[in-house]
Amino acid sequence: MSCWMPGCPALSMCRGLAALPITCLERAKDLKTRLGILLHKPELGHKTGSSSKLQLGSRRRDSSREVLEWRESFDQLLKSKSGVNAFHTFLKTEFSEENLDFWLACEDFKKTRSKTKLASKANRIFEEFVQSEAPREVNIDHETREITRKNLSGATSACFNEAQAKTRTLMEKDSYPRFLKSASYQDMTKQATGRGTSKRSHT
Repeated sequence: MSCWMPGCPALSMCRGLAALPITCLERAKDLKTRLGILLHKPELGHKTGSSSKLQLGSRRRDSSREVLEWRESFDQLLKSKSGVNAFHTFLKTEFSEENLDFWLACEDFKKTRSKTKLASKANRIFEEFVQSEAPREVNIDHETREITRKNLSGATSACFNEAQAKTRTLMEKDSYPRFLKSASYQDMTKQATGRGTSKRSHT
């Protein structure tokens, strides 16, 4: 119902709103929008926190699965950075970490592209690990040692292949089985399987 009487309060209110500057109305709308954003922020924060927890849980499951995969094969262990670190720590207790260090040095050596660097790296690896009475001499036979020495005259990325393969076989047949039976690895597998059991019991 419209109001035509001169003193009508509704007519005065309409005139008052019409007299307000447009900027005031825009500011009011802007304020309403900001209040709406602030009210929704806690909800957004909650969602972000949940996402972080899911990612952390996923990483834990991945690491647990990785630990259990180390016992599947020696290759699985060597593919894992944390597996190599754990194996290296174990080898230190047996004073035989030079075998793994030599294997890793050979892997790095194969990635070298510069011929100059290839030759200098080859000599350094040979002097540290392969030659007789080297500071960190690996356990390889005399024939393999001599073949490797001859390979140095024309160093290629393959000059340590035979010595590396012999060292790898030695670790796989000797040190690796003892690592799997070690107290340190047994503790890691218990923690890994414990996480899996705990996860299943809550689902």
